[in-house]
Amino acid sequence: MLDHSELLVVGECVADIVRLPDQEDRVHPGGSPANVAYGLARLGHRATLLTQLGPDGNGRLIREHLASAGVTVRTDGATAATPSAAVTLDGDGKATYAFDISWTLAPVAVEPAPGHVHTGSIGAVVQPGAATALDVVRAARATATVSYDPNVRPDLMGDHEAAVRRVEECVQLSDLVKASDEDLAWLYPGEEPEKVAARWLEHGPAVVLVTRGGDGALAVLPGGRITVAAASVDVVDTVGAGDAFMSGTLHALAAHGLLGAGARKRLHTVDRDTVTDALRHAMASAAVTVSRAGANPPDAAELREALGLN
Repeated sequence: MLDHSELLVVGECVADIVRLPDQEDRVHPGGSPANVAYGLARLGHRATLLTQLGPDGNGRLIREHLASAGVTVRTDGATAATPSAAVTLDGDGKATYAFDISWTLAPVAVEPAPGHVHTGSIGAVVQPGAATALDVVRAARATATVSYDPNVRPDLMGDHEAAVRRVEECVQLSDLVKASDEDLAWLYPGEEPEKVAARWLEHGPAVVLVTRGGDGALAVLPGGRITVAAASVDVVDTVGAGDAFMSGTLHALAAHGLLGAGARKRLHTVDRDTVTDALRHAMASAAVTVSRAGANPPDAAELREALGLN
């Protein structure tokens, strides 16, 4: 049974301009937080995205895309151009990004009070908007659990040492953190991802998840580590895979009644079987997404099918 409390996502929307050799550019709605909100709505949750969208073609495309899944879009009324990213895919469908983005989110009243807040990526590090995003998170902790995905974009992170401090501040505010092994390699060169996850665990989160591409994913929690293998799937591209992993994780935790401030204590003592179930949902969600073009996560029926539950 789903937990239908309000889920708030705070962060950027980005028009992903996908470029392939000898093909016309294709524009896909994107932005890591927007993808998470879209994925949650596709899975049947009431999701609100607090973001910025320009009054242009890309902004209309993204707004319509989000609305098609049932996402409620809240903006601060800014009229700057919608952020964009040139996405280049290699022969294996792996994406690299070149951004044209600003993030100036101004304070906006958040009503009703959310039961869970997710933030991350550009929206949590690029100023001045990042300060507003973190203020929203701090204020929401009275009613909400918090998740965070650094989704590191090196070209936008600024000074490395300052970026690490900002990421660690977000980790300390969070109950659940997800990062890729590539994120951690940029933040802490030469350190083992599992050791970084264990260190982060000491500063606030109940669980730290690390995605490892084709090598699956691991969870680090006070009781030790859990690993799951990647599903066998023909990869079209990896755009949005980590975001689908995040929405799949939150979907599973909601089903276990582990979102919301009233569930915080239980989340921080979660058992291994529950975390394993969340990882299975996350990996299945990501597998569906990489099997088709763009950030196109599964709906609830597709996720059940991917899990072999239909």
